[in-house]
Amino acid sequence: MIHLDWKDRETTKTVKCIHTNAAKYMVNNVLTEGNTYDVKNETEEFYFVVDNTGKVGGYYKDYFEA
Repeated sequence: MIHLDWKDRETTKTVKCIHTNAAKYMVNNVLTEGNTYDVKNETEEFYFVVDNTGKVGGYYKDYFEA
């Protein structure tokens, strides 16, 4: 149940949002182009970051540059 304490976990790295042009989802409400975000967890396809709402959300890696 790793998701229960993600926000309190140590930041593994920071990534910069390079775009919010999503085909399906409205990520421009929770990510801002040019901002850096703390990565709390990472999979092959997603970064789990603390977004603009202050909560941890999972986003495709193609929105970011490491």
